[in-house]
Amino acid sequence: MERDQVERLRVWFDEYASRFFGDDEYVNAHLRLKQEHTTRTCAEIGLLAEQLELDANQKRIAEVVALLHDVGRFPQFAEYRTYNDPRSVDHCQLGVAVLREEGVLGALPCEERQWVETAVACHGRKLIPSDVTGAALLFTKLIRDADKIDIFRVVLNNYRGYREHPDTFLLEIELPDEPGYSPEVLGAVLNQELVDSRRLRTLNDMKLCQIGWVYDVNFTASLQRIRELGFVAEIFGFLPQTPDIAQAREMIGTYIDARLAGGAE
Repeated sequence: MERDQVERLRVWFDEYASRFFGDDEYVNAHLRLKQEHTTRTCAEIGLLAEQLELDANQKRIAEVVALLHDVGRFPQFAEYRTYNDPRSVDHCQLGVAVLREEGVLGALPCEERQWVETAVACHGRKLIPSDVTGAALLFTKLIRDADKIDIFRVVLNNYRGYREHPDTFLLEIELPDEPGYSPEVLGAVLNQELVDSRRLRTLNDMKLCQIGWVYDVNFTASLQRIRELGFVAEIFGFLPQTPDIAQAREMIGTYIDARLAGGAE
């Protein structure tokens, strides 16, 4: 992949995203959120690729994966007014469909096109399918980590904004903001299991689910960045300060310490 191909894809992405803006400021706000998220995810994947000492071509492919990973979010929100996949459409599969319909990857070598499509298709799945291997697996792991890092940033901005101005907060709050949390969701976090999003019932469940993402971070460099930026500790601060939550905080801290001490991928 050449640098000029990356730049052409950037031009296409900006033009494609702009098609969905209109008079509805609620929709526009969410579309801007995804544009900004995409820009930051490109930066995060670049940092990660640098730390992993990938070669120049791998870095360019990783950048394109980050640029295109959420392209399905734009038609999703424009049609359904939600980013909740179970209530609307799988944005990952929709993204791949958009890329194929628009023919934007046609100039890439077949192998590189496959890597990009696989990473886009799998970046939001609960687990990476076992048949994803080789370079496709590398780029899938890269985007899953980079995406999580910036989503931590996004959700914390949302939690701060919602706490300060709940009556005028413009962005979508997908679940009821009720006291407490589901025991099964907390149990999954304590058992170092990924939480099934279909089991989430409240906003606190969502926060616990997001904390549990640390179990699905692929690279220690990503986990180190999450710790340095203080994301997990801050999300814990938005939860009820109960003994159960204190136990989960300690367990997560121990898990992160052990991963970072190991120092491997």
